[in-house]
Amino acid sequence: MNHSLEDINIGIIGLGYVGLPLACLFAGKYPVTGTDINAERVAEIAGGVDKTGELSSDELARVIGNGLNVTDKISAMTDCNVYIITVPTPVDIDNIPDLTPLRDASRSVASVLRPGDTVIYESTVYPGATEEECVPLLEEGSGLRYNLDFHVGYSPERVNPGDREHRVENISKITSGSSAEAADFVDRLYASVLKAPTFRAASIKTAEAAKILENTQRDINIAFINEAAMVFNALGIDTAEVIKAASSKWNFVPIRPGLVGGHCIGVDPYYFIYKARKKGMEPRLMSEARRVNNYISEYVAGRVRHLMKKKGIPVKDSKILLLGFAFKENCTDVRNTKVTDIYNALSDFTDNIDIYDPYVAPKRAKDATGMTIINDFTQVEKRQYDAVIYCVDHDEFARLDIRRMLRHNSVVYDVKSALDKALVDERL
Repeated sequence: MNHSLEDINIGIIGLGYVGLPLACLFAGKYPVTGTDINAERVAEIAGGVDKTGELSSDELARVIGNGLNVTDKISAMTDCNVYIITVPTPVDIDNIPDLTPLRDASRSVASVLRPGDTVIYESTVYPGATEEECVPLLEEGSGLRYNLDFHVGYSPERVNPGDREHRVENISKITSGSSAEAADFVDRLYASVLKAPTFRAASIKTAEAAKILENTQRDINIAFINEAAMVFNALGIDTAEVIKAASSKWNFVPIRPGLVGGHCIGVDPYYFIYKARKKGMEPRLMSEARRVNNYISEYVAGRVRHLMKKKGIPVKDSKILLLGFAFKENCTDVRNTKVTDIYNALSDFTDNIDIYDPYVAPKRAKDATGMTIINDFTQVEKRQYDAVIYCVDHDEFARLDIRRMLRHNSVVYDVKSALDKALVDERL
């Protein structure tokens, strides 16, 4: 393999939330070619537009054609000698890992792989997937031999959509390789462009497991506080006030309840659960955490119906506003958003449900979820609602005067514990 960083030419497969910022970072030092199967996405990036909102037009303009070239054809990457795969790793309708994008990307890279090349995976997978699922496809498609003709690395992504502080260059990076030489090369490659430190894992499997552990731990922690919040509500106790009081102890971790969607916390634990079951183990805590967090949307909808009935507000044909549609605050990402589940749970009772999110383009929401949303406030500001559910704590919502949007007798449910308590009927 090529151990030097002098003649590196990088190809990045997948130009989404992970791949594009990474491509721009590497393009500041190395020639980079980025590819995506979505030709429309490639054209937008070439034109200086990142619809994910992670990169500004100015940031793209500095590298497009000046270190970074983008294409929808893998055949345009034959000059590359390092390939970094950053494609999605979702689950199917039964929450079983769907490695189709990862396998397809591996086959594509195999078609251009040459002796001495290195393939690095960033996509989140269960421990063992890189070497058990991807490497055989690289060998089969290229005719090359693993760890003789080409090497493999794994460096799990840690992108946090919408976070302007923790960007790819500022986030510490786990690295690993299929041999000692490969591990050293992968570590030096990332260290050469990052401001944050790298951590060299003992093996590819260790790096894969670390990524899964990070997000599964967060899922379990949130499930615990979500379950506690449901108990506190039943007891008539404000969860936010309980957390505030408990935080006075030095070793209490102040996790807040909420919806758990997105591409990481709501998905990655299923990869861990899948692999455990393949080994004959039943991961009860992880599985229960998933059930608790998946139930929260239904719980919120049920509480809203209960509060409306308590106030004598007919739920049937009522007007309801959901504030926020992205899976988290201050981002455009709607992957696995749980706001859809709140909508669906309420739509059995009324068709008059509006969803307002200034960060999400209606077409993006429609394409991703099939749902119609509003991102122009003038379309909702003069409507009067029987219930408002505060789902996502976007900064822009701080300027809203929710009171003006309410009927005289109405319900406000605060999922994020962000609103004035005097306005809210109940907080999660």
